[in-house]
Amino acid sequence: MFTVKQLSKLAGVTPRTLRHYDDIGLLKPSRIGENGYRYYGEESLLKLQQILFYRELDMPLDEIRRIMGRRDFDLLCALQSHREALQKKAARLCQLLVTVDNTIQHIKGEKLMSQKGLFKGFSEEEQENLAQEAEQKYDPATVRESNRKWKAYSKEKKDAILAEGNKIYVDMIAAMPKGASSVDVQTIVERWRSHMDYFWTPNLDQLLGLANMYNDDPKFKANFDDMHPKLAEFMLEAVTVYVERSKK
Repeated sequence: MFTVKQLSKLAGVTPRTLRHYDDIGLLKPSRIGENGYRYYGEESLLKLQQILFYRELDMPLDEIRRIMGRRDFDLLCALQSHREALQKKAARLCQLLVTVDNTIQHIKGEKLMSQKGLFKGFSEEEQENLAQEAEQKYDPATVRESNRKWKAYSKEKKDAILAEGNKIYVDMIAAMPKGASSVDVQTIVERWRSHMDYFWTPNLDQLLGLANMYNDDPKFKANFDDMHPKLAEFMLEAVTVYVERSKK
């Protein structure tokens, strides 16, 4: 049997997390001692492992509780499903690691990358997943119209739009040392704003909201971090300057 402190150390979670899982009925201890301490046996350990696997795949706690609470929940099938999902995630992360390393060399001038190479690992399937997430979090009508507009373009047009967008971010990374309020950076922000017209035409407040989303939303920010660890933060700073100046 493990105490909360022992299990938290073993599993790499905080005691507060274990207590929270108990409070919401997700992970109950095997027994409660006369001293009021929670004790966890092997069954609880296996259940906690399942929870952590699901959390690694970004599944909400309520959904985990629903799935694991089903009478037909099969531990072996769940593990096999986790393995497949994690293999796919690992393959993508490996590709992104290569892209990050190559980009670092590119920025240092040690290796020349094509614009397409800077975005290797960002598949159209991944973009579709991000779009679906955006639809859940933001204005669904706007996101759906943007998706419809995008899908109506020919492959050649899509490639040209992506190349243009990639060039904007490449130029922004190169211009970052000049400062967010510099003429060069603000010119790039204007190019970025015009580029949005291929998808939708945001007003100034929406433009700032988009930059905030890039910086605050973990999945969107992760894509920018893979290009440059400070890009999302810098984009928000530069767009804020652009919006403030445009409103004067």
